[in-house]
Amino acid sequence: MKGIMLAALSRLKTPGLSSSDRFLRCFLAKEVLRVELSFFGVSLSPVRRPTVVGVRNVSTSTTLCDKSRGNPKKKEMSEKKLTRHFVDHRRVKLVAGSGGNGASSFHSEPRKEWGGPDGGNGGDGGSIIIKADRFVKSLAQVVPVYKGEDGQSGGSKNCYGRNGSPKYICVPLGTVVKEQGKMVVDLATHGQEYLAVFGGAGGKGNRFFLSNENRAPMTATPGTPGQERVLQLELRTMAHAGLVGFPNAGKSSLLRAISNAKPAVAAYPFTTLNPHVGIVKYRDHEQVAVADIPGIIRGAHLNRGLGISFLRHIERCRFLLFVLDLSAPEPWTHLQHLRYELDQYEPGLSQRPQAIIANKMDLPEALEKLEILKSHVTQRIIPVSALTGQNTEELILHLRELYDGYLQRDGSGESKPTRW
Repeated sequence: MKGIMLAALSRLKTPGLSSSDRFLRCFLAKEVLRVELSFFGVSLSPVRRPTVVGVRNVSTSTTLCDKSRGNPKKKEMSEKKLTRHFVDHRRVKLVAGSGGNGASSFHSEPRKEWGGPDGGNGGDGGSIIIKADRFVKSLAQVVPVYKGEDGQSGGSKNCYGRNGSPKYICVPLGTVVKEQGKMVVDLATHGQEYLAVFGGAGGKGNRFFLSNENRAPMTATPGTPGQERVLQLELRTMAHAGLVGFPNAGKSSLLRAISNAKPAVAAYPFTTLNPHVGIVKYRDHEQVAVADIPGIIRGAHLNRGLGISFLRHIERCRFLLFVLDLSAPEPWTHLQHLRYELDQYEPGLSQRPQAIIANKMDLPEALEKLEILKSHVTQRIIPVSALTGQNTEELILHLRELYDGYLQRDGSGESKPTRW
């Protein structure tokens, strides 16, 4: 066989050919060799590629083979995690940026001996501004210390330094800024700004001191330091109505029954540690915000059981919803204690438009206690059951009556009523 191949190549071997001709000659020699070998009954089998063991020809680009990547349902945060993320009080130290120093230099140019001073002024320091933002829900992102940007120093050739950029602190709506216990400003509208600290002024360059008496001043002043203040930020929940009651009275369950809010519910007191706001929607597209205030105990105005931090959120509520637990031995005494705590915290707070809600009507002894409660209270009482949803329609309609009355009172005055 070797002799046959050499004979075939010798017949096609021609000296002095180009590379393309040689390739053509080799291809023809291979075909001639294949024909001659087939004449003697020998076939040239193609070279087999080695197979890789353990690798399958599987495509994962199709939706049938691909893993399902649907958006999983977002898990509701526990009350402990909400407490960690929700902050309604901060003490911050604000230091504005200092001004840049002025430059002392003289103009230098060939064949110009008396160029004169050309030192530029320094830039002003950056101020710090507190801004109300409706998309921010907590003071958790506010850090203890803020430092403004310093202004750049001046340069030669009358170059002024760049001013420091202002720094913005975004806070939720309803944030009250205090200094040494006194209220400074109330940020209640979206986009409202308060300039807390001013940046320092930039220094003057020696060009500023040029005069007819002093043609070559060497004086350049440094920049002044920025203003420094220590402020207290307090968040007060912005809502139309506030659910006020003792711990474990069913306020969170009631908010779940009438709105779209999903606060944590459990069978032990002080389940709610932070206020939750739910929105009650009506057919005419009006929306009423209802806040679930954490439970208030006796002596709350003395800060027992974090009472002051809870009572703070009731100040902005335009009307109150007192939630009474009919499973208690004497629920009518709870109403008296709640009004007393509100008046001790702020005189006249319990006199706002209100509604009395008798919760847990699904209990066997609820009807008897409801009759006793009506004999002690002259106001309208709305019996409901947050667990079964009994009579929640009456509560929603009465809530709309309170809201319409609030719009009429505030709409007739100079203040604009708050709409959600």
